[in-house]
Amino acid sequence: MKNTLAIDAVLEDILDQARWAPSGDNTQPWRFEVRAARHVVVHGFDTRSHCVYDLDGHPSQLSLGALLESLALAASRHGLKLEAQRRPGMPEHLPTFDAVFVDAPGLAPDPLAAFLPQRTVQRRKLSTRSLRVSEKAALAASLPDDFGVLWLEGSRTRFAAARLMFNNARLRLIMPEAHRVHCDVIEWNARYSADRMPDQALGVDPMTARLMRWIMRSWRRVDFFNTWLAGTVAPRLQMDLLPGWYCAAHFALLAQSPPRTVDDYVAAGRAMQRFWLTATELGLQLQPELTPLIFARYVRERRLFSRTEGLHEVAQELAVQTRTLLGEEHTERAVFLGRIGAGAPARARSLRRPLQELIVAPGAKE
Repeated sequence: MKNTLAIDAVLEDILDQARWAPSGDNTQPWRFEVRAARHVVVHGFDTRSHCVYDLDGHPSQLSLGALLESLALAASRHGLKLEAQRRPGMPEHLPTFDAVFVDAPGLAPDPLAAFLPQRTVQRRKLSTRSLRVSEKAALAASLPDDFGVLWLEGSRTRFAAARLMFNNARLRLIMPEAHRVHCDVIEWNARYSADRMPDQALGVDPMTARLMRWIMRSWRRVDFFNTWLAGTVAPRLQMDLLPGWYCAAHFALLAQSPPRTVDDYVAAGRAMQRFWLTATELGLQLQPELTPLIFARYVRERRLFSRTEGLHEVAQELAVQTRTLLGEEHTERAVFLGRIGAGAPARARSLRRPLQELIVAPGAKE
């Protein structure tokens, strides 16, 4: 049931801009319930029940943090300040926030708001020129005081990061649990997608994309190609190894202490969004690389992620590689990984659901 309550132009603009916040696989884990002209309830959800990547819903919570930061940025253009409070007592898989916009005389529009719709994921090769000192300083300054950035740069370190992503991709592509996710989140023969990832944004050439689509129609085909025909090599080369090498740097965003709670991950998501939008403002492109952190945590906490024999041993080796790349003292504090560099914006990208599809009536269950 959709919300038929009329929305004034200011609130509509804020929500319309904020819906461009990033989310894993373009899931958009939020719905808006308009309570008043300056009060919106953000109904969050996660995909942990069916997505192996959404461990304890933390990646979705990062996205919700990015949404809240986007609401604050969009509101600043109207002289409004966001006051957001998570409702106590709600299940962790349904984090719910009261977002109230209050007048803030003298509040200057945040310049990052202009880049909300422009921010994209670029999965293709970037320039290998090093980041300028001024660029790194601006990116570091975009973060709140309790977050920092670890730069992974230089040819040897970039190659180590690229190899880690290449190896993690193999784990993802030989895992039945991940295959189901991939089938759900890719829209084939598409340059844009309102609710998934278009195949033209994946970073593979058209021939590889056609072959991937045919193979992914059944797990038996996937398993056969992976076992006998090195089926993971071509997509991993194009989506992981080469892009991982062709960039200015990889980076990790670090919290002051290891994140534990929903609020910790929401705060990390707000920091991530400011960092990403600052990169966009600087003309830089960015791609998230979260899976090493996710599977390292599965290993660290001895959590089951697949019933396929041998995959946990593979993940243990990858966790060692992750700790080696980031350092023992940084791995548990890392909340986000990515690669960054100068380059053209993505020509294919995920769009967003129309705002009216994201607005629900009071008491509605989506």
